[in-house]
Amino acid sequence: MKKYLIIGNGTAAVGCVEGIRTVDREGGITVVSGEGRPVYSRPLISYYLEGKTDAERMKYRPDSFYEDNGCRLVYGTAVSIDPEGKTVALEDGTVLPYDELCVAAGSRPFVPPMEGLDKVKNKFGFMTFDDALSLESALTKESRVLIVGAGLIGLKCAEGIKNRVGSVTVCDLADRVLSSILDAGCAATVQRHLEANGIRFLLGDTAVRFEENSAFMKSGKTVEFDILVLAVGVRANAELVKNAGGNTGRGISVDVKMRTSLPSVYAAGDCAEGFDASTGTKRVLAILPNAYMQGRTAGINMAGGDAVFDSAIPMNSIGFFGLHVMTAGSCDGEMTEEKTDEGLKRFFTRNGRLTGFMLIGNTDRAGIYTSLVREKTPLDSIDFELTKKMASSLIFSPEIRRKKFGGVV
Repeated sequence: MKKYLIIGNGTAAVGCVEGIRTVDREGGITVVSGEGRPVYSRPLISYYLEGKTDAERMKYRPDSFYEDNGCRLVYGTAVSIDPEGKTVALEDGTVLPYDELCVAAGSRPFVPPMEGLDKVKNKFGFMTFDDALSLESALTKESRVLIVGAGLIGLKCAEGIKNRVGSVTVCDLADRVLSSILDAGCAATVQRHLEANGIRFLLGDTAVRFEENSAFMKSGKTVEFDILVLAVGVRANAELVKNAGGNTGRGISVDVKMRTSLPSVYAAGDCAEGFDASTGTKRVLAILPNAYMQGRTAGINMAGGDAVFDSAIPMNSIGFFGLHVMTAGSCDGEMTEEKTDEGLKRFFTRNGRLTGFMLIGNTDRAGIYTSLVREKTPLDSIDFELTKKMASSLIFSPEIRRKKFGGVV
């Protein structure tokens, strides 16, 4: 009977467990969790602070998940892999054997060196449920909060705490919000909406030195605060595989079967650097749907099945104070724009194909656009002008609709 070991207990780990069980119902599965709690949905931590959800509804799988799937859940931190002996050592000295291993260790906050940061008493990250609980315990109606980082994590934190504190200021060295996924025009639209909901921004500026309750900015300004949230960025937890002699880049290098360069070792989720179908290159695609599919693919192959995941693309679907934002693919082609009362759409094309898009406001039926990007559909095979105005299955020919959706069309 095979021994399966999974390092990590997030979305990719769940996918891995469920992938294994589609092939092997008998093998033993051990899941090592660095957080002392069962799996939950991390994107919901800001909604927890808003009071829109609770710990029970944040669960990604029911309490019976591990028992139902014959899993042993171990709370601890993996510190090394011995690929020759096929063992993993934990921080407490425990050594776990495996026949097949999946590293789904996620990522960690990246905090650049900042003078005086050690002098700040009330400083927090915002990646885990424990981070949210710690931050919540410090919030008061009078708190002045400074968030360093205007990316997804920082802005969701700002939304989550806005109505529980006195003020929220967000700074970022980039000149716009969500600089990794939005261009200047779309970012400006989102920023105006956030400002209308009481969030203050200092962009193109960041803290270079701290005292206990003061941030001294690159611009020379001083920002007084009671609570500091560090949301500058994240780094993939690739060290376990790297230190074991495996290939890594910005993450753990994997092929389309989620295999690493080490025998019987797979990787999935935010720690993995896999294939990006929109660019044909390898990238860390740290989003929940990709994490699950990478994990599931790894699990199937670990159990002796044959699965490939080669259709991953960068994709983000988020909302701030009721404004919906969705992006997907690569946005470095020729841009065309559609503006309506319901929002803004920007499409990016190259070599006769849709490579990416940005939607602000109305994101209905955005899956049609995602399909065009993922499948590299030639735009001359559809009515692209109609598509830009209204996403609909009617853009496809009857033959393609039958193939995609089945039934009579």
